[in-house]
Amino acid sequence: MNSNEPKSKIRTIIVDDESLARRGLNIRLEQFPDIELIAECKNGREALESIESLCPDLIFLDIQMPGIDGFEVVKRMQADHMPLVVFVTAFDQYAIDAFEVHAVDYVLKPIENERLATAIERVRSHLKQSDSDNQKKRLIDLITNITGHTPAKIDQMLETGEFEAPKYPEKIAIHDGGETTLVVASDIDWVEAAGDYMCIHAKEQVHVLRSTMKALENKLNPSSFQRIHRSTIVNLNKVEKVCSHINGEYHLILSGGARLKMSRSYRDKIKHII
Repeated sequence: MNSNEPKSKIRTIIVDDESLARRGLNIRLEQFPDIELIAECKNGREALESIESLCPDLIFLDIQMPGIDGFEVVKRMQADHMPLVVFVTAFDQYAIDAFEVHAVDYVLKPIENERLATAIERVRSHLKQSDSDNQKKRLIDLITNITGHTPAKIDQMLETGEFEAPKYPEKIAIHDGGETTLVVASDIDWVEAAGDYMCIHAKEQVHVLRSTMKALENKLNPSSFQRIHRSTIVNLNKVEKVCSHINGEYHLILSGGARLKMSRSYRDKIKHII
């Protein structure tokens, strides 16, 4: 056998609610011969089931997911099933600094090949010298740094099952020249993408925000706002009627009269109201 070939495979799971993100990471991981992809999960529930049944060595875990997010997945993992975790994040610099000072790694979206290679190298190093208990401790340290809770508080929350929900801004700031308009998040009916801009429909007005869809989605509480199309986010509280359409698609009728198309691939995100 060639001495350069890896001696063992790193059994890996990808967890991300966006199919394109999972596909992109899958393709990038093909360049690493010691990475063996054993499952892809589209939400936290699937991730926990796969971790328990497959006992992976490594998971690439998206932080911002509807329902059970990345931090909640960490909280619910059992110590005897603790894989190494590389967080996939769109967080800003303050959070990235927190990742940097702990052993757990991250890759920032959009994922760059060079940064991914660094993360894989760190994974290889950790696998040689770490155990499950140490992994749990590192993850708790990381969450402590991100959330501001003390280690004792994190331990208590893990024991009791209590974990604070992420906080989302009550208002979205929209800058236009020298003016800033604050739009109350709960007033938003829906959002549609237009190139590098987001058109925010609220109270019969349209506000234009320079942003990516993912960045804006991260600011909106997923209990109320869900993506229903590659370029559309809807406030579920504004939905008055759901009409089935051809090819498994649906049309959502909002309280203000707007009619929005929902793609089949996003149907599971709001299946509780269909």
